[in-house]
Amino acid sequence: MSGKVYLIGAGPGDPGLLTLRGKEILGRADVVVYDRLVSPAILGMCNPCAKMVDVGKMPQHHKVKQSEINKLLVQFAKENPSGTIARLKGGDPFVFGRGGEEALELVAAGVEFEVVPGVTSAISVPAYAGIPVSHRGIATSFHIITGHEKDVIASEQSERGNLSLDFEALARCPGTLIFLMGIANMEFIAKRLMECGKDPKTPLAFIEKGTTPYQRTVMATLMTAGETIVRENVTAPAITIMGGVVELGKTLAWKKNLPLSGKRLVVTRAAKQSSGITARLNALGAEVIETPMIETRPVDVKEWQDLANFDILAFTSTNGVESFFNQLFASGYDVRVLAGKKIASVGKITEKKLLEYGIRCDYVPEDHTGECLGKLLAKTSSESRILLLQGNLADDTLPKLLPNATRWVVYETLPVSELPEWKREAVASADAVVFASTSAVENFVKVMPQSTEGGAEPRISFCIGRMTETAARNHGFEAVTSDETTMDSLVKKIVEYYAP
Repeated sequence: MSGKVYLIGAGPGDPGLLTLRGKEILGRADVVVYDRLVSPAILGMCNPCAKMVDVGKMPQHHKVKQSEINKLLVQFAKENPSGTIARLKGGDPFVFGRGGEEALELVAAGVEFEVVPGVTSAISVPAYAGIPVSHRGIATSFHIITGHEKDVIASEQSERGNLSLDFEALARCPGTLIFLMGIANMEFIAKRLMECGKDPKTPLAFIEKGTTPYQRTVMATLMTAGETIVRENVTAPAITIMGGVVELGKTLAWKKNLPLSGKRLVVTRAAKQSSGITARLNALGAEVIETPMIETRPVDVKEWQDLANFDILAFTSTNGVESFFNQLFASGYDVRVLAGKKIASVGKITEKKLLEYGIRCDYVPEDHTGECLGKLLAKTSSESRILLLQGNLADDTLPKLLPNATRWVVYETLPVSELPEWKREAVASADAVVFASTSAVENFVKVMPQSTEGGAEPRISFCIGRMTETAARNHGFEAVTSDETTMDSLVKKIVEYYAP
């Protein structure tokens, strides 16, 4: 018996281009064998308990040889009977991805496998640059060519019949030519195409880091290809596209206009809370690395019968809302036990979470802090019996302002103790960190101490709430705080900060 290997195409970089099938498999994989070009955001979709194996290949340096990768896949399948082995590859496994070689090795070893196609960079990267690979009246075909094979360089001294690339045929081709992985060889390729009759004025575009926030398009012609690569310092990973369709990119380029294009942001909210802001930031062009700094779990509440003794229930976080209602329902009660009671919320985000349970708030302070909530509730009738629903790390601000209130701990917060190496690398290279709580700040500097120490420039942080801002500044961050304690306000602040 052996496990099953899935050859999964991760697409060109944008995590939104990963297929649903690929995401589902990654979520349950026991082992993930991944390449260098796979986005950290996609690695974040993997089963957190999976064994992560980096076999990434760098230009001019093969971290793990292909023959060794083939053997590793067989080895992991044999070591994990009935297990799920994910081989995660950039682009599509069968488009110059050497997926066929890996599949043949698995067949020879009697290991079951499945191919999960990915979106190839040959089509998606030009699309993100506003260049259609085919267009009526300009190009009725497109051709995907590798520019990376050793034979391309060796062919300068070879006869045409021995070449891996038929330059004469390519030069005559009226369609779009798309070269993958060929930047190092492109000056030679351009020279050979012109020698074989292709128009030196043929429009050409180099597209670096396609579909990621760092995408860059550099225009040239066949004649100026070599000098443009040197002058503009065009580097891998990049694709080269040639033909009349390239001119359309001057009009149709859409991604470069997104306000957060080129930015990598770390979101430190708990995993179940981060999807909303992640989607907003992604839509604005940012690459988001979800890196929860805290985990929460409910604390068993046994005093449900005592709810009748309170007039006001005060919630100070969305975690408190979720834990309270989940346990309330699990204990056989429903919202009817809240009839006649007043509800207080520390701010708009918590207020919005309460609305999801059909509960409208009676008290929300203008300044969304625990201190302001306490002062607001202190103005109510002194005879009101108040119940504070908080986490185990809540400070004593509210109990001091409301000495007669009762406090229930409905959830506990546990810090994340460490990050995998791939995530540490992604976080270290980020442009900014997003904090929504002081506990997230405190744990971040424990897990990533080099981020703010050692004389480095302060990292930018975007914060919700003044207490979070203070914590960030105390640890050397430059803090930018949202005007309101809402995700919409925070996203607006991020966009304003990076606006030209």
